[in-house]
Amino acid sequence: MKHIALHGTARTKGRKSLTKSIRREGQVPCNLYGNGIENVLFSVDARDLKALTHTPNSYIVDLDIDGKNYLAILHELQFHPVTDNTIHADFLAISADKPVTINVPLNIFGNCIGVKAGGKLLIEARKLRVCGLPDQIPDVLDIDITNLRLGKQITAGDLSYEGIQIVSPKTTGVCTVKHTRAAMAGAGDEEASAEEAAAPAAE
Repeated sequence: MKHIALHGTARTKGRKSLTKSIRREGQVPCNLYGNGIENVLFSVDARDLKALTHTPNSYIVDLDIDGKNYLAILHELQFHPVTDNTIHADFLAISADKPVTINVPLNIFGNCIGVKAGGKLLIEARKLRVCGLPDQIPDVLDIDITNLRLGKQITAGDLSYEGIQIVSPKTTGVCTVKHTRAAMAGAGDEEASAEEAAAPAAE
């Protein structure tokens, strides 16, 4: 999985007024915890954090807090109810040699036969949750829908990838080819043609 560098500044726990002051300076208060380390309070530039929050991609974060380096993933975000700006971020510390659970974007590709038959492709998931070592987790999960037929669905349980385990529920829908009026009309025309072709033979 791709890495992204993020620089932070250590902060001390204080009153809400101190946190508000940090935000007024264009910083976002953050916490780092997990993997046996003590809780680390820090802040990052709101503009730098957007590289993580305003993207469909997932990243391993190379976090530098006043010269101390950590490997982490973005765990949770809090947003302002009016402006929708990020007001707090939690990071989970990880190790390169220990499995990590993270959401990975899906890359759905292929000209599926169900759509060719008049169906409509419905995308039901944009990411799936997987578990694996950081260097074995792919940037995206490739899903070839070429052979997906009309009325059929791909679920998380249908997928498997080398080196990682999908931990999203097996019943999680990924994509479906829905029946449409055009598809149903096409099926009716095919049945009528078959009946017409069979009629002379019966005579």
